[in-house]
Amino acid sequence: MRNVLVVVAHPDDAVLGCGATIAKHAAAGDIVHIIAFADGIMGRSGPPKERRAEEFAAHARAAKAAAEILGAASFSQLDFPDTALDTVPRLDLARAAENAVALRTPEIVYTHHFGDLNADHVRVHDAVCVACRPLPETCVKTLLFFEVPSSTEWRAQAGAAFEPNWFVDVTRTIELKMLALKAFEMEMRPFPHPRSFEAVSHLAGWRGAAAGVSAAEAFVLGRRIEL
Repeated sequence: MRNVLVVVAHPDDAVLGCGATIAKHAAAGDIVHIIAFADGIMGRSGPPKERRAEEFAAHARAAKAAAEILGAASFSQLDFPDTALDTVPRLDLARAAENAVALRTPEIVYTHHFGDLNADHVRVHDAVCVACRPLPETCVKTLLFFEVPSSTEWRAQAGAAFEPNWFVDVTRTIELKMLALKAFEMEMRPFPHPRSFEAVSHLAGWRGAAAGVSAAEAFVLGRRIEL
């Protein structure tokens, strides 16, 4: 049994980035905790404040439902500003990540890849890297970065491409990921948008084919400490 921490910018990122891997950890008896820095909805323009409050409540229910479907032990929501993490002092974000690591003492941490179009994702990546720096007393032995459809692949910048070197066979848990995504149906788009049910399924199949299995989630290894 291992402690696993998934740190994301927005609640649906955990499902999109590593939902099937979370379910696989849970099925193996690992204790998985998910923490999101922002709500993922309040930073948008659109409906009046009253309607936005309804959307926020629905999003919060979806996050908890998805975590339960995947078998996560807990889901926590911080109150940093959505789509505006780049306005928050880096030290504040790093301290929040450090607090999460200190509280959950994870052996494995998953978070965003640095080569991402979404600025919130990049800020969370940086904060987690600070929190997981390899000090002598660190509990974190494995640090992995995931991709988020419609964000990671849209970063048109040389040197920032997501080039996975770590694959998790999720053949037996991919359906749980798809079920958890249905809780976030308000965030999904029609195919061929990359954040569609079909595209997410296709991506799992493609990553699986690259690893010789039916379905996989792919990661970039940030650090692995073998004792």
